[in-house]
Amino acid sequence: MKVILMILAAVMSTSCATTEFSKTVDYVDINRFMKKWYVIAGRLTFMESGAYNAVEVYTWNNQEDRIDIDFTLIKDSFEGKKKSIPQKGWIENTQTNAHWKVSPFWPLKFNYLVIDLAEDYSWTVIGVPGQEWIWIMSADWKMNDETLNMIIKRVSEMGYSVENIKRVPQQW
Repeated sequence: MKVILMILAAVMSTSCATTEFSKTVDYVDINRFMKKWYVIAGRLTFMESGAYNAVEVYTWNNQEDRIDIDFTLIKDSFEGKKKSIPQKGWIENTQTNAHWKVSPFWPLKFNYLVIDLAEDYSWTVIGVPGQEWIWIMSADWKMNDETLNMIIKRVSEMGYSVENIKRVPQQW
């Protein structure tokens, strides 16, 4: 039943999308991108609601020619229950490496767009074509409000919706 509800929610949220977004960064160096990313802020999916200490770890899987994604969070407080959502990713656009397909479980695969990225790979912004979700992630769990606001402004200027972005509590 839970899987059916997740699929239904995913289909409903993508069918309500208003403006398709397809811009990505020009190029992602996959070797530099494969690391631990702290989810600093975003408009998160229902599976991520109540997230504290949310982290995505990307690892290139040579044998399967894909990205293994280890997403973890603590539910509802820093003392809450740790939750893990392993996922798999495939590079959809191999010229830029900035458009992936990501699957939390078979048969679902979602578009995942690297829409902004610091030159030094210290932070990144991930979006989806329908603009329902956005994730602002950093290589460091601490990000000051000035940097976060600068990133949000950049994304807004690209035309991606920045409404209802919330900070994810991080405490390490």
